[in-house]
Amino acid sequence: MTGVAGPEPAPSSPAVDSIPRPSGSGDGLRVAAAFAGRLLVVGAAIAAALWVATRLSNVVIPLMIGIVVSALLVPFSNWLQRHGWPKWVAVIASLVAVLAGIAVLVFLVLWRVQASLPRLQHRAVAVVEQLQHFAKHSTLQLPTLDVDTVGSTVRSFIEGHAAQLEAGFAVAGGGLVDFGEGLFIVIFVTIFTLTGGRRMWQWVVTLFPRKAQPRLSVAGEAGWQTLTHFIRIQIVIAATDAAGIGLGAFILGLPLAAPIGVIVFIGAFIPVVGAFAAGALAVLIALLFKGWVAALVMLGIVILVQQLEGGSFTRS
Repeated sequence: MTGVAGPEPAPSSPAVDSIPRPSGSGDGLRVAAAFAGRLLVVGAAIAAALWVATRLSNVVIPLMIGIVVSALLVPFSNWLQRHGWPKWVAVIASLVAVLAGIAVLVFLVLWRVQASLPRLQHRAVAVVEQLQHFAKHSTLQLPTLDVDTVGSTVRSFIEGHAAQLEAGFAVAGGGLVDFGEGLFIVIFVTIFTLTGGRRMWQWVVTLFPRKAQPRLSVAGEAGWQTLTHFIRIQIVIAATDAAGIGLGAFILGLPLAAPIGVIVFIGAFIPVVGAFAAGALAVLIALLFKGWVAALVMLGIVILVQQLEGGSFTRS
C-alpha cells in the first residue's frame, strides 16, 4: 500500500485477495475481470437478500418497523435512565408513552369523525344532487345518474358474488391475524433493541471475518446515528405539516380540522404517497363542506406548507 518493498509473507499467513494494480499493457483485462467478479458477487448477494426479504415479508417488514420505532424511543429511554429511572422501567415507560400517543390520536380522529358523520353524509348527498342537476341541465348533454338504479345494480352484484365476498372477508380476517403477528414482532424487536441493542450488534459483528469487524462496528454505529437523526427530523417535518394544514383547515371553518392534522402527521411517515394522500383528503373535505373555492384555497395551503417545510429543512 505504501510502495515500500517488504519481506515476503510467511507461508502460514493467508494471502490477501486484493485487486491487482495494472503494471503493464496486459493487466487492464485482469483488473476489469477482478472488478466484474466482485460486482457479480455483490449483486448476487443483494438479489438473494431481496428474494429472502420478499419471501419473509411478514417478518422483515415488522422487523424494520421495530428498528425504526426503537430509533425513535432510544433517546427518550436513555434520557429517563440518566435521570435515575431503572432500565426496564424506562423501556416500559417509553413503550407505554408511544402507545398512549397513538391511542390518543386514533381516539381524536374517531371522535371527531363520528361527531361530523351526519353532516358529512348530508354534504355528500348534496354534492351528488348538484352533480346530477349539472348533468341534467348542462349543455354538454352528460348522462344523469339514477341513484335507485345504482343501488339496485350494487345489490345485484352483491347477491351474484356472495361467495367471492365471503372469501374476501376470510382474507380480511387472515390479514387481521397477520397484523397481530406483525405487532407482536414490532414490540418484541423494540423491547430487545432498547434493552440490549448494542450487545446484539456486537454479536452480529463477531459473525464476520475479524479484519472486517472494526469497519462493520463503525459503520453500524454511524448508520444507527443517521437513522435516529432522520427519525427526529421526520417527526419535526410531520408536526410542521400537520400544524400548518390543520390550522389552514380550522381557518377555513372545516369541521374535521383536527382529524385532518392527525392524518397529515401520520401520512408524513409514509414515503411518496403519504403526504399526497393526506393533502388530497383535506382538499376533498374542503370541497364537500365549503365548495370548490375553499377546495382551491385548501390546495394552495397544502402546497405552500409543504414547500415552506421542504425549503427550510433543505437550507438547514
